[in-house]
Amino acid sequence: MGKADLHIHTIYSWDGTCAVEAVLKQAAHVAHLDVIAITDHDEIRGALDAQDLAYPYGIEVIPGIEISTADGHLLALFVHEKIPAGLPLQETVLRVHEKGGLCIVPHPEARLTQSVRSKVLQEALKISSVAQTLRGIETFNAGLFDRKANANAGKLAQNLSLASIGASDSHLLWTIGHGVTQFPGRTATDLHNAIKNRLTISSVVKKSGNALILLSWMRGYLLRRAGWVEYNRFPEAPVRLERIPSLAKFTLANE
Repeated sequence: MGKADLHIHTIYSWDGTCAVEAVLKQAAHVAHLDVIAITDHDEIRGALDAQDLAYPYGIEVIPGIEISTADGHLLALFVHEKIPAGLPLQETVLRVHEKGGLCIVPHPEARLTQSVRSKVLQEALKISSVAQTLRGIETFNAGLFDRKANANAGKLAQNLSLASIGASDSHLLWTIGHGVTQFPGRTATDLHNAIKNRLTISSVVKKSGNALILLSWMRGYLLRRAGWVEYNRFPEAPVRLERIPSLAKFTLANE
């Protein structure tokens, strides 16, 4: 079985603390993942950069986006262009459909984050082209503060006959791979087929306390504001904090 983490943020997200190279190093050489998806907030550039840089690290990258829809966050996978933010869920999924992508609902019904509600999801799935594209639900999100939401998401995935997805929702280096999606095969194509055929398994690798995640993120975010991020110069080198003179270019499109 292959292992994938389908919800990872880089410094192309306003709240990310890791450069693309550091994410690739951690995912491939520490978490030992076969496939990852880079899903920055309303931004595709980090995912495309990761695809270009991935081969020497020995990992495959699915380009993606975490889209801020009018009804909550939505993961768009296997897309190579930005999808506009702020549209209703149904319209957003149809835009992804036009681009040949797949959609996953992250952290549904979760408190303290922008989450899609089950009634909105059920209504959207009545449209055939939406149902062809929206194929999975995140049933384990390692970064959630509302931990009960994971159990509820599992029941929702079963009731709606959607694939079960595990992910880290990582904004930090050390949480990458704490939640994974297991699937038959090893490649992104295998994973694509597994999601469409509901052959995925949501797996919990590690649970960390909310306080530890929050404090670690606050430290990383403050360092980022000062120009310091986790970075990897080349695959054989260790990941280290490095100063990047202008981080504005990474998130300018989102601000």
